[in-house]
Amino acid sequence: QVQLVETGGGLVQAGGSLRLSCAASGRTFSSYAMGWFRQAPGKERESVAAVSRNGVGTYYGDSAKGRFTISRDNAKNTVYLQMNSLKPEDTAVYYCAARARDGVGWRDPKNYDYWGQGTQITVSA
Repeated sequence: QVQLVETGGGLVQAGGSLRLSCAASGRTFSSYAMGWFRQAPGKERESVAAVSRNGVGTYYGDSAKGRFTISRDNAKNTVYLQMNSLKPEDTAVYYCAARARDGVGWRDPKNYDYWGQGTQITVSA
């Protein structure tokens, strides 16, 4: 079992930055690839970014490319999402998730085994 807790959400003006953190406890953090997803009201859950178990491989959804950076610190059992140049359309609940394999399938929420409770990000125009 892995427990995930996201922090760092809040209200920010368009063009601003936020950094989300997701702290993991339970089984060995480095055994899990990690992903960030988001879900806006009335919309499906969307993949934002993912990072491989060793932190070398990073993957981004189209909305995140060039603006967001995912990273992880296995010594601290934490994955991060640095978000810059935020836009109102980035407003959503952001979730971190863990899966026991790297690579293919990182975009699909069904491939993740554990989820955090989510943190709200609101970007004002």
